[in-house]
Amino acid sequence: MAELVIATENGLYCPAGDFHIDPSGKVPRAVITHAHADHARPGMGHYWAARAGEGLMRARIGRTSPMTLLDYGQCITMDRATVSLHPAGHVLGSAQLRIEVDGEVWVVSGDYKRCPDPTCAPLEPVRCDTFITEATFARPTFCWDPPAEVAQQIHDWWQQCKAQEKTAVLFCYALGKAQRVLAELTRFTDEVVYLHDAMTPLVKPYRKAGVKMLPTEPVGTPPKGRSFAGRLILAPPGARGTPWMRRFVPCSTGFASGWMHETDSRRRAAYDRGFCLSDHADWPGLIRTIEETGARRVLAMHGHSDALIATLTARGIAAAALPMTPA
Repeated sequence: MAELVIATENGLYCPAGDFHIDPSGKVPRAVITHAHADHARPGMGHYWAARAGEGLMRARIGRTSPMTLLDYGQCITMDRATVSLHPAGHVLGSAQLRIEVDGEVWVVSGDYKRCPDPTCAPLEPVRCDTFITEATFARPTFCWDPPAEVAQQIHDWWQQCKAQEKTAVLFCYALGKAQRVLAELTRFTDEVVYLHDAMTPLVKPYRKAGVKMLPTEPVGTPPKGRSFAGRLILAPPGARGTPWMRRFVPCSTGFASGWMHETDSRRRAAYDRGFCLSDHADWPGLIRTIEETGARRVLAMHGHSDALIATLTARGIAAAALPMTPA
């Protein structure tokens, strides 16, 4: 049987269904796994996405873009392929894509994680013949602490900053991570958190979806001399080192990311504190998910795939890297 998913100059493509998956270039038909900017781009002829992520998709690609919204598990036919979307546990509305053609089943994972997250539906393993998996943190050294423990660390750091009359500035990604921090911290407080302007539009869809988070206010343009001492500020990594940061001096900086697991890295050294909180699967999560799919073949994309391929091959699974551009 021909490959159900192949690499093209515009990204992954399903010939039997005549659609692209998270395309990098403008195409007529795009199935989107989630609303991060490297997966959901404006300008496609028509979009298919999970209904749970509608607010984020509209914020990302525009209110009037033509879009078909699917409930999780809802099957539709696209040419010769039967397709459906299933929870991926990555961010609100994230999905795995199941493709079936003539009894052969492939699943494209998109990005996913297995740790509990109050802001999105947990991953549901989907049985398949071939599983295309992300490999962002596919090394045995990556193993996440329980999210509740990391949230406690963030809250404790915030309180230490308050005692020292400093502003706590936590850098995190504007879609997914910021909302997760706001939700996880409800365990400990109901204080207002201040947001960089880039984050406010992406918090609203989570509130509309009923996700419980701390109250927020935009930093905006505060009056001269206003102090943010003792406050928690969430900002995207791109704001670090910009004039925007001057209003928070004196401050302590932190970064919430799976990359903070590498405590001796240059990335970790750039911040006063690192908090290992990831929206991607760690090594145990990757292995567990692959096992639960029952896939006889695994194709890895993104990140560190060598160790994953070697481990799966030793277990009798046909594993290889999936090129993201045509050969």
